[in-house]
Amino acid sequence: MSSAYQVIARKWRPQTFDDVVGQDHVVRTLKNAIARNRIAHAYLFVGPRGTGKTSTARIFAKALNATGGPKADFDPADPIARSIADGSCLDVIEIDGASNNGVEQVRELRDTVRYAPAQGRYKVYIIDEVHMLSTAAFNALLKTLEEPPAHAKFIFATTEVQKVLPTIISRCQRFDLKPIPAELIVQRLQQIAAAEKIKVGEAALASIARLADGGMRDAQSIFDQMISFCGQEVGEADVLDVYGLVAGAKVAELAAALAAGDHRKIVALVDECDENGRDLYRLLVDLQAQVRQALLDAVAQGGRSERLGTVMTTEQLTRLLDGLREGEGGVKHGLSEKVNFEVALLKAVEASRARAIDSLIKEIAGLAESLPDDGSKKNG
Repeated sequence: MSSAYQVIARKWRPQTFDDVVGQDHVVRTLKNAIARNRIAHAYLFVGPRGTGKTSTARIFAKALNATGGPKADFDPADPIARSIADGSCLDVIEIDGASNNGVEQVRELRDTVRYAPAQGRYKVYIIDEVHMLSTAAFNALLKTLEEPPAHAKFIFATTEVQKVLPTIISRCQRFDLKPIPAELIVQRLQQIAAAEKIKVGEAALASIARLADGGMRDAQSIFDQMISFCGQEVGEADVLDVYGLVAGAKVAELAAALAAGDHRKIVALVDECDENGRDLYRLLVDLQAQVRQALLDAVAQGGRSERLGTVMTTEQLTRLLDGLREGEGGVKHGLSEKVNFEVALLKAVEASRARAIDSLIKEIAGLAESLPDDGSKKNG
């Protein structure tokens, strides 16, 4: 009988520190902590969904309990490492903060934490979505966090650190996991595609990475869905059609029209995208990313950028980006997505141009002040 199918996100979940993508600062610190025997009793992993918080917590638990450990370069085939990976290790307890958020569950944890580990060196408690714990549960956890047994380690993961009590945060070493850059997501998906014998173009992978917004798990789930939809060959057009994305080249074309102030072309491109059933809110987000890159380029170049095909100043790009951002609410929640989208684009264009006149007035005023007071130059 064939083994049960595993989705890509689970099958390709990182198993060692070297597998973790885009979080080098976290991996390096944890490796050094193990090498120098400076292992804290509590850690807090903060970051957006799908960036590797729980995976890194499991890998750290493997490193702590590895045979002959703790050691960062443990063998993933080690029996304890394998039992942690499949969730059968008695010494690594994973708790979902969303469904075990009451004070009773935390009191139970507090009672069992005193017992020595059964297999490994440490008893590791991984609490996911820790911000979902009630205030009473947090308070019940405080004493244990303050004076834990030597064999107990706590690893908390959260997407909303502002909801975690400051008294909890102050007792943890905090690690902020960043959104994963699109190019690293594309590289990882290329490795997966090669191993799974899937033919996929770089443009298709770039679209998947753009859609994933820095989340590796999201990217892998989208890729999995595209394989189910397309079979062994995934094209860019398939990704665009399934998710309502606009092609990168078309986004660039619309951004160029915004920069040039070409109202007619803007309206024509919006009509085309709407007729093809594209997600206009997603297009607005992609446009913001294009304008932001131009703004960063202008800052680096000393105040001007031609990245969008038209020379624009830092001020113009800032006003354009701000105008696009202000249109988000209307596009996302308004009654007519297309009308609100068009209005948002046209208002952003006008804002980028109208506000630039302020600078011109200041410049003219500065020139006027430099003229002689007797007006001798007037008749010259």
